[in-house]
Amino acid sequence: MPCTVIVGGFFGDEGKGKIIAYLARQYSPAIAARGGVGPNAGHTFVLNGKTYKVRMLPSAALNTSTRLLIGPGVLVNPQILLEEIRNFDVGDRVFVDRQCGIISKDHIEKDNTDYPKTRLGTTGTGTGPANSERALRTLRIAKEVPELSEYIKDVSNAINYALDKKEKVIIEGTQGTFLSLYYGEYPFVTSKDVTSSAICSDVGVGPKRVDEVLLVFKSYVTRVGQGPLKNEIDDAEARKRGWTEYGSVTGRQRRAAPFDMDLAIRSIQLNSATQLALTKLDVVFPTCAGVREYSKLPVEAKKFVENIEQETGLKVILIGTGAELSDVVDRSSSSSLSPNSV
Repeated sequence: MPCTVIVGGFFGDEGKGKIIAYLARQYSPAIAARGGVGPNAGHTFVLNGKTYKVRMLPSAALNTSTRLLIGPGVLVNPQILLEEIRNFDVGDRVFVDRQCGIISKDHIEKDNTDYPKTRLGTTGTGTGPANSERALRTLRIAKEVPELSEYIKDVSNAINYALDKKEKVIIEGTQGTFLSLYYGEYPFVTSKDVTSSAICSDVGVGPKRVDEVLLVFKSYVTRVGQGPLKNEIDDAEARKRGWTEYGSVTGRQRRAAPFDMDLAIRSIQLNSATQLALTKLDVVFPTCAGVREYSKLPVEAKKFVENIEQETGLKVILIGTGAELSDVVDRSSSSSLSPNSV
């Protein structure tokens, strides 16, 4: 049952899109299933110098042999989804669960007028109002949307059938652990839980079917919007360090802080993580840029990685050293996604 769940360890923006896109191209899973909230999260990855962005499709979109599924726990904006299907030319392998909630123009308008954007930092994409209606059981769902009819499928059944046949499956989360409605610093959170167990629930996979939980950390911490951020540095220091970033959905500048080991350990606990990925090591240690072999990393960078492993007790199996998908130190030979594993 080679099933790997991939979630963010901090406040989102950890580089999950690159990690998922890399694994999909490297190990060709039969299915990549999207859990999480909705189009308020964006994943970015770069292949051969071209930048790709997705908000509704799983980040495995570039792997032509992988079916792309959206679980019933996910909110769908049909306009965004259909545009991405056209842009990636994946109409023959995208499937949406009949019970996905639908974001309407009214939800987006409400999100931008009625919700306290300045206080909570909402993305304005309609996800909060839509999830509120879902809790009230008044939300329109995917089976009621004619333009989605050709993509409707029982996503949970498809995933579990693939696992029965011992096919490889990636389950993709969005946002980050500490934006969870339950485990983040309320009210500065998203509109649902986004830890690994919730992501599995979003796509209809029980805990006994999961082989690995891969938790993605960035080599420093960023968050968009309001809420606490331990050891936050000011804008001038962030620019000096090269840590200035902007959200892929909202364009808002991300706040930054050094890697937080206490937060990482708490995230591992909440997600039952079994493996770690670390992105943007080249931003903290520029001499790492483009390195693809662990032995060739500079001493200070290896000490950074090994300290994380020592403190957390988990192996860092993937290390991002640049924007390109191929800029990865891959130590995942024992992973459930390994080509020779079952």
